Amino acid sequence: MSRRPPRRSVLRGLAAAGTAVIGFDPFTRSWAVAPSDRPLHGIPDLDGTLHTDEASLSAAADDFGHIVHRRPAAVLRPGSVADVVAMVRFCDRRGIPVAPRGQGHATNGQAQVSGGLVIETTPLDAIHPLGPGSIGVRVGAGAKWSDVAKATLVHGLTPPVFTDYLELSVGGTLSVGGLGGQTHRHGAQVDNVLELEVVTGAGELLRCSPTRHRDLFLAVLAGLGQCAVVVGATVRLVRAPETVRHYLLPYDDLRTFVEDQRLLVGDRRFSYVEGQIVPDAAGAFRGYVIEAVAYGPSAGDVPDDTALLRGLRHDPSGAEITDMPYYAFLDRLAPAVAALKEAGLWAYAHPWLNLLVPGRRVAEVTGRLLDALTPDDVGPGGVVLLYPLVREHLKTPLLRMPDDPVPYLFAVLRTTPPDDTASVRRLLAANRSAYDLVRAAGGTQYPVGSVPFERADWRRHFGSAWPRFAAARKTYDPRGNLVPGQGIF
Repeated sequence: MSRRPPRRSVLRGLAAAGTAVIGFDPFTRSWAVAPSDRPLHGIPDLDGTLHTDEASLSAAADDFGHIVHRRPAAVLRPGSVADVVAMVRFCDRRGIPVAPRGQGHATNGQAQVSGGLVIETTPLDAIHPLGPGSIGVRVGAGAKWSDVAKATLVHGLTPPVFTDYLELSVGGTLSVGGLGGQTHRHGAQVDNVLELEVVTGAGELLRCSPTRHRDLFLAVLAGLGQCAVVVGATVRLVRAPETVRHYLLPYDDLRTFVEDQRLLVGDRRFSYVEGQIVPDAAGAFRGYVIEAVAYGPSAGDVPDDTALLRGLRHDPSGAEITDMPYYAFLDRLAPAVAALKEAGLWAYAHPWLNLLVPGRRVAEVTGRLLDALTPDDVGPGGVVLLYPLVREHLKTPLLRMPDDPVPYLFAVLRTTPPDDTASVRRLLAANRSAYDLVRAAGGTQYPVGSVPFERADWRRHFGSAWPRFAAARKTYDPRGNLVPGQGIF
């Protein structure tokens, strides 16, 4: 559990720096840091602090995408869940828009808010101790998945599903879905939540689960922040392996590649299955690599390569097989991320494309998209992913999936210089065209990327889930103040 300085010392330091907010001016609709001749609405007593300094506002007006920049009026760094309750209630009564922000890994301004309040959830990072026979772990919304994994592995336990990049907040991924290479076995991260603690748009603190406030529970998981702010979650745990065997299996044909992926998730011989597509010497995206992992319960176990690879049509001469500790596998992107940051590429714009394609059309549709793709469209350090999910394990209504037993995630994780606005516009337009092609084939988007969307698009996206989603929004955020950056309502 994180330790924080006493509230009094925090407030004293901020007051000395001239950044503490003392009230809200209803006439200018701005936060005040000094007394005014006009009557101010005094802010609630807080354990944390509100900030209006340039550094705080500029940081909250940016994200990992570096494409959209909406400047808030103030940033809350809560010292407790009670702070979130108090400030959401304060903002609700005054029509001030609110958006929670975790690690700021959004790519299209989703967690930004013009003239409103950004709530940084990073201070809410507590990971509660596990009791005997625990089947779940209670964590704060600001906890990073890397820290959750480390805390549970001490007890030989682990969440069953991780995104490839571990330095994301629990609240952030639960608001969008949380897909990864284990999803074909266990569903998304949202399918492995036992309970949520949330603050509704009206400022009510509630616990919800499949049996308690079920409508709210289902409206928050993959609900893009539209009904409540996640402040805590209880995440399901399973027995953790000690070691893994990691396979990289090369292919030179797209159809064979996706068919073998489908075989692997169908017979569940691997615990993790993903896939990458890389350019060849001529720059065409025609190199395919299945990434598969077999978990071992103890360091002495040796997976049977012959059994695991039986029936696959990869090029065996190019296969790479590596044994590693379980956490080293989970955190395998850390060196690459460090290298991107060192090279300055982390600060590039990231107009990402994330689509969900019906398995019956995946070779045809992604083949068309890949034929048109160039290295410049992906950019330095960019990645192209294609891997299967299993529909029967994806049970969260708002995580919209194609009507297909084995949908595929197709992702083009692009990078481009942020000051090259022409390239950013071109890539955003390409994202929309790709989405339109996939939608015509019965697919949808995984809404973590940068696809230009209108409100009518969102209605179509949520489809049959829309009426209940809209009803939950009206019930739990009746003034519509939460997360306007998504552009849904």
